[in-house]
Amino acid sequence: MELNCLIVDDEPLALDLLEAYVQRTPFLRLCARCGSALEVLQLLDEHSIDLIFLDIQMPELTGLELSRIVGEKAKIIFTTAFEQYALEGFRVNALDYLLKPISYPEFLKAAHKALEWFEMSREKFASTERTKPEEEYIYVKSDYKLLKIELSRICYIEGLKDYVKIFVEDSTHPVVSLISMKALEEMLPAASFIRIHRSYIVNLNRVSVVERNRIVFGKTYLPVSDSYKEKFLEFIHRKMIK
Repeated sequence: MELNCLIVDDEPLALDLLEAYVQRTPFLRLCARCGSALEVLQLLDEHSIDLIFLDIQMPELTGLELSRIVGEKAKIIFTTAFEQYALEGFRVNALDYLLKPISYPEFLKAAHKALEWFEMSREKFASTERTKPEEEYIYVKSDYKLLKIELSRICYIEGLKDYVKIFVEDSTHPVVSLISMKALEEMLPAASFIRIHRSYIVNLNRVSVVERNRIVFGKTYLPVSDSYKEKFLEFIHRKMIK
């Protein structure tokens, strides 16, 4: 993982040192060096910045004032010669507070703390995405009406030219809708619905009998074509008791 960063200080020598430290750190990418806090505001609108190494005592706008404006747009590591700002620095949710003169080991430790924060945030986001509940229903147009169909009740879908038949549990007649199989397939969660034939999509949770290359729904036999057989058999083999 690489972090896009800015270094901000009104002292050129301090910027030179921070730039050298960033270049020595493989997971940091320097996007710009700034001599004032005001330069940062424009850069944040133009670039995606993850991390700012920020001096506190600067003219026009202090680092503490800038950090309040930045908010959640980027994380902050303060770099300052004044220890008395440490408490205020953590109040604005800074990741770390480096006291000048800053050694490379101190810099690297703070940078690793930032890296760990971003990696944990990414893992948390990925976990949230994985555990998001699937949509439990869809709406389809049928006979000039908009019908809500619970996904769990769908047994299978048959495609016929420009429309589909949706066969639902405990219903004597399918729901007929003017929609293509491709468009409907894209609406359905891939974890539960699979294409087994050019003309058929089945709800895997409803498949209870497979006979040769056919799926059995009561007295209805749906063929599994060669084009879709491999993916369907992968699902069967994962669930098969060996």
